[in-house]
Amino acid sequence: MEYKITTKSEEETIELAQNFESEKFPNMVICLRGDLGSGKTVFTKGIAEALGINETITSPTFNIIKEYDGELPLYHMDVYRLNGKVDDIGLTDYYKKGGVVVIEWADLIEDYLPEERLDIKIKVVDEDVRVFIIKPYGQQYEEMCEAVL
Repeated sequence: MEYKITTKSEEETIELAQNFESEKFPNMVICLRGDLGSGKTVFTKGIAEALGINETITSPTFNIIKEYDGELPLYHMDVYRLNGKVDDIGLTDYYKKGGVVVIEWADLIEDYLPEERLDIKIKVVDEDVRVFIIKPYGQQYEEMCEAVL
């Protein structure tokens, strides 16, 4: 099943992310896909806020992975610069560290993504409007979508 949600502001995007966080579970993986400026980091800010993380969330483009302590740990990844080569950084180890993993540019590492995950494609309509195409993989993610959407 696939879901489509339209947001009309950064605040609505953050609220959507917070709704997903309300159904969080350890080892949750959210894969974000979308063009530059589509709202991937804004969505991650919503997850972080709901996890009680007060730090400023920025895209980890040059760090690749940023870790934040919250209600559950948040592992925020930007794999754009990896060119599909993730073996050296232990990326897949994060899937089992008991936190919430958010991967920006997840489409670039398709072969390394877990089988069970939440895929979110973000399409830009205009300066403020975004369409989120959400596809759960696995029963836990399907149940989460049913509860949230």
